[in-house]
Amino acid sequence: MANIKNKSLIISLTLAMALYGSIAQAQTELGLRDVLDNAMAQNPVMAMSQAQQDAANAAVTTATAYINPEFEVAGGPSRSRTGSNEVGTKWDVGISQPLEFPGVRGARREMAESNVRAAGVSRTLTGIELRTRVKSAFYDVLQRQAVLRLVEGDRNLLQQIRERVKLRVDTGEAAKYELIKADTEALAAERDYQAALVRISEAKAYLRGLVGPGMPMEFDVKGELPLADTLPTLQQLRQKIDESPQLAQIRAIREAAEARLRLEEKLRNPGLTLKGGFEQDPDYSTVRLGVAIPLPVWNQRQGPIAEAAAGVRQVTAALSERELSLQRDVDSAYQRYLIAQGQVNSFESGLLNQAESALKVAESAYRFGERGILDYLDAQRTYRAVRKDYLAARYDYVNSMLEIERLLGTELLEVKS
Repeated sequence: MANIKNKSLIISLTLAMALYGSIAQAQTELGLRDVLDNAMAQNPVMAMSQAQQDAANAAVTTATAYINPEFEVAGGPSRSRTGSNEVGTKWDVGISQPLEFPGVRGARREMAESNVRAAGVSRTLTGIELRTRVKSAFYDVLQRQAVLRLVEGDRNLLQQIRERVKLRVDTGEAAKYELIKADTEALAAERDYQAALVRISEAKAYLRGLVGPGMPMEFDVKGELPLADTLPTLQQLRQKIDESPQLAQIRAIREAAEARLRLEEKLRNPGLTLKGGFEQDPDYSTVRLGVAIPLPVWNQRQGPIAEAAAGVRQVTAALSERELSLQRDVDSAYQRYLIAQGQVNSFESGLLNQAESALKVAESAYRFGERGILDYLDAQRTYRAVRKDYLAARYDYVNSMLEIERLLGTELLEVKS
């Protein structure tokens, strides 16, 4: 009966593994370039930014359009106060054409064109922000996959250690507490493995949300962290701050605010209206030509002009504040980059080898009976922690470079696939 159950279990596991393998093969494998292209094409944020730019372009058409003329027709009975007092019909027609002064039209068009430039820079900045976030999320998936491979290897190794310890306990070569300790470590490794699977699912879900609705529900990512890339010096990065799209966006907004101020000043006396008409009475007819000019007596647009001037001052202050904050953020990100770079170098130049050597010594001592299982498991735990810290340092290293990319709007990490 036991053999039948074992065979059934083996068959079930084999079928499950085959099914999992077929599902894994069916998953779409995407590189970073594929993910970025999909995000730029599908993410709703880019569609919103494009709609804003289209609206700004339409506003230029509105600003350059002429005001429509007005046509007027009126009529009614007319009675002469002299003569026969006969009732007749009076009617008249008229047409008027408002005309803006050239300075008003120029200021209106200039404001609309400034808004177009601001919308274009805003769309560029939106694309940079999206690309940086997608890169970070993509590398996060790669990072968590590396952690999964690490904890999966630890789980398999600790299960093997647990089986060897159980055999030694069953034969009386080791105390029972060693098996308890091995069971505890094996359960902890299984817990870490399951947690790593969940973290990968979370990272993929976040990446899918950044890309858009066209992203497949099941996918794998391929690639590696660009650890070979390095940044220019801090002085060179500071020189690029003035070219940052973030500053370009605020400058474009300031130009639009200044154009609005000029327009409000011109609108004190916006233009004139040409009028013409024909009037027919029972006794005579009249042709009228005239000009209507608004007189800025009661309302000289003090409120709108002051409001526009305050907007210019506000944007100018925002530009100065953003310049200072960019310098501060670039310096801070560069320091994080140096720290992460130093940590990665420390791991690669010594810590990983030292932890591996200590593990090998503890394993040999345990095999020859010179040390107990506790020493070996402690060495195994230390080696696992060092490797996890190394993977975290690698991601921090890349993420600090991505932050500088976002701040400066410059492609620092080459997209190779």
